[in-house]
Amino acid sequence: MDSCKRVVVTGMGIISSVGNDLNTYWKNLSDGVCGIDFVEELKDMPVKFAGRVKDFDPEAFGIDKPFARKQDNFTLYAVAAANQAMAASGLVTEGKGQNIDPFRLGVYIGSGIGGFQTMYRETEKMVQDPTGRWISPNFIPTMISNIAAGHVAIRHQAKGPCLDIVTACATSSHSLGEAFRAIRHGYADAIIAGGTEFASIPIGIAGFNNARALSRAEDPKHASLPFNLNRQGFVMGDGAAILILESLDHALERGATIYGEMVGYGNTCDAHHSTAPRPDGSTQSRALTLALEEAGFDSSKDTLYINAHGTGTHLNDAAETLAYKLALGDFAYKAHISSTKSMTGHMLGAAGAAEAIATVMALKEGIIPPTINLDCPDPECDLDYTPNKALKCDITLGLSDSLGFGGHNACLAFRKYRQ
Repeated sequence: MDSCKRVVVTGMGIISSVGNDLNTYWKNLSDGVCGIDFVEELKDMPVKFAGRVKDFDPEAFGIDKPFARKQDNFTLYAVAAANQAMAASGLVTEGKGQNIDPFRLGVYIGSGIGGFQTMYRETEKMVQDPTGRWISPNFIPTMISNIAAGHVAIRHQAKGPCLDIVTACATSSHSLGEAFRAIRHGYADAIIAGGTEFASIPIGIAGFNNARALSRAEDPKHASLPFNLNRQGFVMGDGAAILILESLDHALERGATIYGEMVGYGNTCDAHHSTAPRPDGSTQSRALTLALEEAGFDSSKDTLYINAHGTGTHLNDAAETLAYKLALGDFAYKAHISSTKSMTGHMLGAAGAAEAIATVMALKEGIIPPTINLDCPDPECDLDYTPNKALKCDITLGLSDSLGFGGHNACLAFRKYRQ
């Protein structure tokens, strides 16, 4: 097997609080539009807002009503985003226009939680009637976190490797990273990779809030405050993000549009605490260093953008800032960094892939999306976090950084595609 295959991005799809297609998502991120708002379902709770998906019509994404009625939103979001990404890629597994062997097309789509909505609804039935007579026969295949990947594989007849990676908030970054390695080392020609989540239901909000992880700000538009001295916690967000990763040889052979090239991946564990990051930043910085080394980072030539994990919790933002300084040294002060969670909220298992899309677009368009609401920077977070307004900049290397509960760290590296 060729251990040096180049891996490119040939399609992207997104369902999010700031847009349900690539162009809308990117424009709103560039314009600093916040997708966080009050949610009627949460009106009686201490936290009354989230980055909910808006105006989502499954039929607009080729999903028929009978299928949609039976699925949890996390699956519907994944299928919708995958359909977008596959349409953009032009990959076809069977029939007229077939251009990939179905056994060489994989699916790596994860979810941090899975069918939370379904689990809660069916558990409520069980509490009301312990005999279980009213539990849906579709309960298990609707709730299990791998089912989104399964349905995407069915729909696109992807018969190659199919994995559901679950590493909390780093889920979809690890999905992309492991897909990158599978293609790089010859196990697939292309992989539909990313993550999906629908967790902003009341029990999800209650659980994260009682763990003191969520912002309780009064104004939802000024609630997600990464790297801000006044940050209180993160804001829940929902959606799905999918990228089509493909070997360069295969993409060129079929004349595919190439959005960018994936060039590095770092994967480490804090081995420290179930929810808190390692405070010295050492393990997080190691993931960054691994991705930078594989990407061939050159501080004398590269202009670097980092899409930060940037949740807006006190512990995360401080530890992440320290990790950047450890990995980059003095160059950390030259890097352009931002947290798009200030606009989308924290999409949990979908966050890494949504931010990878933002990173690829930043490279492609030469625009660094802002960290909105950064009106009072924390002196401890003293790097260039691109406050409030987007910046035009011709960057050469982009990183997307993800840190998950359990100490899971992932860093993805991308460059503009050049022959």
